[in-house]
Amino acid sequence: MRDVREWTASLVRFVKRHRDPVVVQALRSSAAATIAYVIALRFSPEAAPLTAPLTALLVVQVTLYSTLTTGIRRVNSVVAGVLVAIAFSLLVGLTWWSLGLLIMAALAVGHLVRVDEFVPEVAISAMLVLGVTTVGDTAWARVLETLIGAVVGLGCNLLFAPPVWVGEAGESIEGLARRLRQLMLSMGEEAAGRTPVEHATARLHEARRLDHDIVEVDAALRQAEDSLRFNPRVKEGLLYRVVLRTGLDTLEICTVVLRVLARTFTDLAKERESEPLPRSFASETGATVERLLSEIADAVVSFAVLVTTPVSLNADAAESRLTAELRQAAATRDKLAQLLLEEVQRDARQWQLLGAVLTEVNRILDELDTEHRSRRLLEELDRVSREQRERMPRLTRLRENLRVPAQLRRNRATAERRSR
Repeated sequence: MRDVREWTASLVRFVKRHRDPVVVQALRSSAAATIAYVIALRFSPEAAPLTAPLTALLVVQVTLYSTLTTGIRRVNSVVAGVLVAIAFSLLVGLTWWSLGLLIMAALAVGHLVRVDEFVPEVAISAMLVLGVTTVGDTAWARVLETLIGAVVGLGCNLLFAPPVWVGEAGESIEGLARRLRQLMLSMGEEAAGRTPVEHATARLHEARRLDHDIVEVDAALRQAEDSLRFNPRVKEGLLYRVVLRTGLDTLEICTVVLRVLARTFTDLAKERESEPLPRSFASETGATVERLLSEIADAVVSFAVLVTTPVSLNADAAESRLTAELRQAAATRDKLAQLLLEEVQRDARQWQLLGAVLTEVNRILDELDTEHRSRRLLEELDRVSREQRERMPRLTRLRENLRVPAQLRRNRATAERRSR
């Protein structure tokens, strides 16, 4: 029986590993490069047409959107480099000074044709072509191999759709929410007891380090957004992108407010350090702060789960849980407000800091509010639609003739259902 369980666990790990987007991407890139090389052997006059597999390898990017844009820019860069090399070979040939002029001219042409990160590729192609004797044959062979590699790379992405990185982006968002939760719990535990200034300062530094986590999550989300563009397996790509992006924006705002709250706790600890029994809050107030931060921490995680739940699935459970947690946190907030008022009436020396605690807590609750999120989703959908109309007016008119607005209305209706 134990052998069966171990064999089953090994099989599960094997399947997960081979379904991993990184593994899938490696297989797609290898297959595209091999196919491009086989095709180039039949059509290219060179004995080893390695430009074709190299182009296919670079064109087959992680997402279909980046593949299309990368393929077009790479083909433009190679063709521009070949044309520059042909012009130089006819005029001056290869010398030390012509090589320098060639590189300068190729880089300038690369910027003119707007190939972005492939500007060095223009100079590389020009140098490789200029460095051979039969310039004409080699030039057109290189162009042919580049076209073969680009076409094969694009074809592989059209036939075998790239992985959708939404799951990885969702895991990153949930991981950020859990780190926020852990920090809130730590701050709440320290607020309920005697808080040394060193501990409060450590929590402040920890809150500041969350900025690095946000950068990583943003990179994962950008990759997911690209994987949704032009992907035939995704029907509601725009809605996915808007939901995830607005969710990350909300968590980023909560992170900033939490950092300010940690700074307020640090200032309170410093102000009351000289007291006989230094405490940031009175006993009952500190316990209420701990309970409130715990409830908000749970709401942050529930918010992340709601955001990352696929649109096609039922998100009612996550939404109901979030609503209940926010309602409970609001009741605890009201109790904290009364306790803080009583503290200020007894001793008004730190009234500004105590008021700041309540203000910062209110801001987090407001950002997590479902009605606030509903308005944010609808505003973002309208903004994206308006930008698309302004950027591509002809395509917009064509889509309107094809009744695409009905799809936009469905997106808005789905967004409203998810945010209620």
